[in-house]
Amino acid sequence: MFELLASLPDSSFLSRIQFAFTVSYHIMFPTITIGLSLYIAFMEGMWLKTKKEAYLQQVKFWMKPFAITFGMGVVSGVVLSYEFGTNFSGFSEIVGPVLAPLLAYEVLTAFFLEAGFLGIMLFGWNRVSPKVHFIATCTVAIGTVFSSFWILAANSWMHTPAGYEIVDGVFHVTSWLEVIFNPSFPYRLAHMLIATCLSASLFIAGINAYYLLKKKHTEFAKIGFSTAMTAVLILAPIQVLVGDFHGLNVAEHQPVKLAAMEGIWETEKGAALRLFAWPDEETESNKYEVAIPKLASIIIKHDANAEIAGLDQVSAEDRPPVSVVFFSFRVMLGLGGLMLLLGIAGLIARKKNRLYDFKPLLRFSVMMIPAGVIATLAGWYVVEVGRQPWLVQGLVRTVDVVSPIPAQQVAFTLALFVTVYSILFFTYLYFIRKLVLKGPPSIESLSEEDQDLPATLNPAQVDIGYSEEMSNYLDQQNAPKNNQNKGDK
Repeated sequence: MFELLASLPDSSFLSRIQFAFTVSYHIMFPTITIGLSLYIAFMEGMWLKTKKEAYLQQVKFWMKPFAITFGMGVVSGVVLSYEFGTNFSGFSEIVGPVLAPLLAYEVLTAFFLEAGFLGIMLFGWNRVSPKVHFIATCTVAIGTVFSSFWILAANSWMHTPAGYEIVDGVFHVTSWLEVIFNPSFPYRLAHMLIATCLSASLFIAGINAYYLLKKKHTEFAKIGFSTAMTAVLILAPIQVLVGDFHGLNVAEHQPVKLAAMEGIWETEKGAALRLFAWPDEETESNKYEVAIPKLASIIIKHDANAEIAGLDQVSAEDRPPVSVVFFSFRVMLGLGGLMLLLGIAGLIARKKNRLYDFKPLLRFSVMMIPAGVIATLAGWYVVEVGRQPWLVQGLVRTVDVVSPIPAQQVAFTLALFVTVYSILFFTYLYFIRKLVLKGPPSIESLSEEDQDLPATLNPAQVDIGYSEEMSNYLDQQNAPKNNQNKGDK
């Protein structure tokens, strides 16, 4: 036992692994909920516009997966803010004046907004008017976007710091506009929001494709599948374009990260694009390399003979783990290519009137359900691991701000997180599977539900706190009791 404890990695490495694990677990849920909230708001708007209950059926079904996923995201996200203080206390002290207000703004403008209207969105049916309910749904969707805005502003500042000064070793803000709208922020925000919408679209398309394959809930599935496939067709090419702009920004502000992404060890003109390689950090070279000459320079600098800085520009201690960044980048690109292929395949099937019965397309859609989440995780690994060994690029090293906690304690909490989060994740999958197998509510049940529940309160008709419809409903409920009282008299 003592030999095992003595062989543990240091607390710095374990703290980084713990934060990486918890943030990876957390990011899966916002990746779905942001896009899913926008989809629900869109469908509810279509219901109000067309009065077709098929759209209301979409809203009622997808609200349940949204609620479960949203709850998982909130619970897992709370842990991250505590880890700044427990595992990286030095970091909190140094950059607190910059990052703490940004995280506070996220709570005030996003979390409170979501929490304030989520109850109306989930439980306000027949308690508020349809328009008020739609406003609540849109507000929750806007809140999820606001949350992304502030989190990415804080995170992007760590990559491309701006609008600060350092006084006695502590960062202080000189311009909040420069802090928030730092050089990498617009590109990363757009890239992340599109990724969430793509992830939600793949999630929706895959589940509806499953229904179409099983010939269950076909009318419901056709609406969702068609809408999701349209979103994939539009968003996938846009994501490629945004990714290109993001890459140019990385080349300008974080050239070492870009070199790791591309596996470029030595600075070269007309750099080749490595389709595949096995980076070897000991020999500072690539094994089994398959490359296309000059294509990296064309993609990154839009010039076939442009010079691309290599990893040789910095010492080995200032380089990120190259293999992790290199392979994560290719996983992200590969899945992005499959998304683009899926969108094109859907367009071809639609043109041939085979969108709902072309089984290879439907099976492909089912297989792509987790692709958006995996691609987003891979992208975050590229971004965060590629920044190492810095927490604030070029200014604060990770190893210098780790809390002085014994490695055994960090290992214990890491094992605890892995155990608890694994249980929660499989519980989440169990309930999502249960909802999918149960399927959407029938159109008839929606009508019956509207008839059975008390009507919406109308402030113009309030009489001692009740609307006219509510008063009539209560009178009907009390009628047998009143008749009995009259008989007794």
